[in-house]
Amino acid sequence: MSLKEKIEHSLERILYGSRWILAPVYVGMSLVVAALFIKFFQELYHFLPHLLEMNETDLILKVLALIDLTMVGSLIVIVMFSGYENFVSRLDIAEDAEKLDWLGTHDYGSLKMKIASTIVAISSIHLLKIFMKIEDTHNDKILWYVAVHLTLVVSALLMSVQDKMSKH
Repeated sequence: MSLKEKIEHSLERILYGSRWILAPVYVGMSLVVAALFIKFFQELYHFLPHLLEMNETDLILKVLALIDLTMVGSLIVIVMFSGYENFVSRLDIAEDAEKLDWLGTHDYGSLKMKIASTIVAISSIHLLKIFMKIEDTHNDKILWYVAVHLTLVVSALLMSVQDKMSKH
């Protein structure tokens, strides 16, 4: 093996091994899920005692906030597991252990689409919150919220079209 080949082989091993730098990032994401867990139950704790005195609009807004936190947490779990499996290493799960059906089925493209669609869904929830309290928001701000939401929708749609075109 020539010196050039040895250098090339060493460089490739270093580059390939550097994927493990991402592993602590995915562990950190599990801490973010824990933070969302705390925030979810904090919101629930403040919400439940006032349930009977709330009007319908406030109830729906609180429920939407909880759904929002849940969607963000679910997205983090999908990114955490799929990213780890795609970029670091396969998860070694025992055959008799419970395994998520989608695990190992998301490539980079489908992960990107999951993120885009979740962002659009979260944006939709925020826009719905604004529309439910529309009298508290200035018209120019509403216009900006709608413009940002439509930008996210169009971006997700274009990414979907691009993904479909690249698969054919």
